[in-house]
Amino acid sequence: MYIIVGLGNPKKEYENTRHNIGFDVIDAIADEYNISMSDKKHKAIIGKGAIGGQKVILAKPQTYMNLSGESVRELIDYYKVDEETELIVIYDDISLDVGQMRIRKKGSAGGHNGIKSILQHLGHDVFLRIKMGVGEKPKGYDLADYVLGHFSKEDRKILDDNMKNTILAVEMMLGDDTDGAMNRFNTKVSR
Repeated sequence: MYIIVGLGNPKKEYENTRHNIGFDVIDAIADEYNISMSDKKHKAIIGKGAIGGQKVILAKPQTYMNLSGESVRELIDYYKVDEETELIVIYDDISLDVGQMRIRKKGSAGGHNGIKSILQHLGHDVFLRIKMGVGEKPKGYDLADYVLGHFSKEDRKILDDNMKNTILAVEMMLGDDTDGAMNRFNTKVSR
C-alpha cells in the first residue's frame, strides 16, 4: 500500500493557488482513477483506491501547510506503510519553472514549510517526493504573497497540459520504478 499526499491549505480562498498544486495533483489522480475523496480522517481528506493493481490512499492534509507533518505522521502510523518507500509527497517548488517536475528519494525542506513539518515528524529526510514547478518569485514580491497567489491563464494551461505526465510519474513510482520516473521526468519542460 502507498500513501500519496498532496500538500496545500484548506479553505476556498487557497484553491488554485501555487501553494496548493499538491491538492490539484491529488484531485487529478482521484479523477483519473475514480477515487472518491470524501473521507475525513487523520487530519486529512482521504480517498482509497487502486492504481495499477497497487492499493493507494490519496490524502490532502487539512492542517494548513506548516503543520502537514501531523497528518502525514497519523496516516503512516495508522496504515503502517514504510515511510521511506511507500509514501509519496507532492508539493510546489518555486525553483522550478511552471510545468517542470522533479522527483527525489530524499532531501532537505529547501525552505518549504510543509516539507519542514514532515521532516520534523518523520525524524529523517528519506521519502519519495514530486516537486511541482510553480515558477520563480518575481523580484520585489513577498514569498508568501507569491505562493498564495493564483496562476496566470497561460501557466494554468501549462500545468494542466503536464498533469498527465505527473500521473504517469506516480504510476511508475507505484510500479517500483522511481529511478525510471526520475530519468524520464526530471528534465526541463519545453515551452
